Amino acid sequence: MPLAVYILGLSVFALGTSEFMLSGLLPPIADDMNVSIPQAGLLISAFAIGMVVGAPLLAVATLRLPRRTTLIALISVFGLGQVAGALAPTYEVLFASRVVSALACAGFWAVGAAVAIAMVPVNQRARAMAVMIGGLSIANVLGVPMGAFLGEHLGWRSAFWAVGVASAVALVGVVTRIPYIPLPEKKPQLRQELAIYRDRQVWLAIVITALAAGGVFCAFSYLAPLLTDVAGLDSGWVPWILGLFGVGALIGTTIGGRVADAHLFGVLLSGITASTVFLAALALFASSQVAVVALAFLLGLSAFFTAPALNARMFNVAGAAPTLAGATTTAAFNLGNTSGPWLGGTVIDADFGFASTAWAGAAMTLLALAAVAVALRLQRGGDGGGLVRSRLIAKGGAARGERTAPVAGTAECAAGSPTQP
Repeated sequence: MPLAVYILGLSVFALGTSEFMLSGLLPPIADDMNVSIPQAGLLISAFAIGMVVGAPLLAVATLRLPRRTTLIALISVFGLGQVAGALAPTYEVLFASRVVSALACAGFWAVGAAVAIAMVPVNQRARAMAVMIGGLSIANVLGVPMGAFLGEHLGWRSAFWAVGVASAVALVGVVTRIPYIPLPEKKPQLRQELAIYRDRQVWLAIVITALAAGGVFCAFSYLAPLLTDVAGLDSGWVPWILGLFGVGALIGTTIGGRVADAHLFGVLLSGITASTVFLAALALFASSQVAVVALAFLLGLSAFFTAPALNARMFNVAGAAPTLAGATTTAAFNLGNTSGPWLGGTVIDADFGFASTAWAGAAMTLLALAAVAVALRLQRGGDGGGLVRSRLIAKGGAARGERTAPVAGTAECAAGSPTQP
């Protein structure tokens, strides 16, 4: 695995810490800004909305720009967004800083994923994405609990300052270790990349990713108040339990990244099923301290076990547009990270209680399972995804008088495709 992929994973640590640390900071932010916890939870959705909008927008805007320069600019803007958040005098300013940070984060993810995928062979895509997702896992192991710890002892603003410092370290890594990556001789064509959205497998991959992510983060976003108000744990336990979620995430990413290339649908079905079971158990046993602690670990494991397969699936079915494939994956995950906290806040505002967020999350993951079943049926019926990609490549090759080989993920290669369960 190229060193640059690990540098990207290190950078994602800073991005992921900022994205997820608010799950442990909602109570102090709500108190300081004089808003309700569901309103504070909208800051999580604000970040996710920025990711949804920013990923495809910045992927298109930077399509013909040097990759390394783009990564440097985006991580710099992200760091400045953290500083703005730390200094925010009002809820509205903090909300705006989250959106700006998310736009930069989304662009970095989209470009970084395309760079990582381009540097490895097709049968190592899930492993390369697992390295990047590993940055998120470590963020959940170290960054998110540390943010909660800082928020508990030094105020929530200190967590934003800490992420600003981490962003500066990531910037140094990108400047010194990411090599210059030349653009292809044939400049990317936006119209050609947009053609992937004619493929129904691409849309199924978006739906699966959004629902699978949204189901878990519907409950995870409100885990801190659930731990203290329902399970009766002292607030000092929150950072440790969030860290336990991160340990599960790191283990899940490691295992999922190693097996997803060979058993993609098997990972999707087993991982999302496990998340559904764990969410239902969390709703049923939310008042049990032992059960809640164990389930926090298991949810991290199941959610991130599935993540490399979700990423690899999108690149398999949208390979004609590697930049937009990365952007689309980022947007899909954050559609889930937007809808999940929103749905969780809705059921809390309806007086169903914090435990109800787990039931709502389980409903989302059940829908994700149904979408996986449809995608698998289409795959076995000969539509393995990437049919638009195959036609585009064949068209380009014919124009140059070349003979084109079958594309992995199409019906022609279905028998030997690494996406088979």
